Amino acid sequence: MSLSRKRKKELRKLQTQATSLWETQQVLVGEAAAVAREAGRQLGHLNREEIKPRVAAGYETYAAPYVEKGKRVVNGTLVPAAGAVVGSAMSVWDAANDTRSRLASGRGLDLSSFKKPAPAPVKKGMGAGGVIAIILGVAAALGVLYAAWQTLRADDELWVADDPLRAPDA
Repeated sequence: MSLSRKRKKELRKLQTQATSLWETQQVLVGEAAAVAREAGRQLGHLNREEIKPRVAAGYETYAAPYVEKGKRVVNGTLVPAAGAVVGSAMSVWDAANDTRSRLASGRGLDLSSFKKPAPAPVKKGMGAGGVIAIILGVAAALGVLYAAWQTLRADDELWVADDPLRAPDA
């Protein structure tokens, strides 16, 4: 298919315009990337200088006393009580298993064989108290995050733009 000289000239002109547009777009994209990098850097500074101190102050003011109180309750009341309940249940379970095995072996129930049981070996692993402590710790962390979110959300509602139609000055 052969093109006329006029069509070839128009196509070359169109190709030149397309190349010029492409180069202009590449410059524009490069400038937009530079602006985005600077905005990210400024956001990092804002986070480090404004947001982190406010969150830390909010945590210390609102959540830290409750977290400490929760730790004291868990460590002073809940863990010992849960340990006592689990220990008692395990003792009853062991006694029942011992009695069941004696009855099954045909030795009968000998009341003189009920002696003080030997102390149970110390378990090396996380028990029920550890699981409860982890659950309460996660709940406390969620409370801290919620308090921080409430603090930051309240600040966002107070902000009002000076002139919403004008671009911000750098």
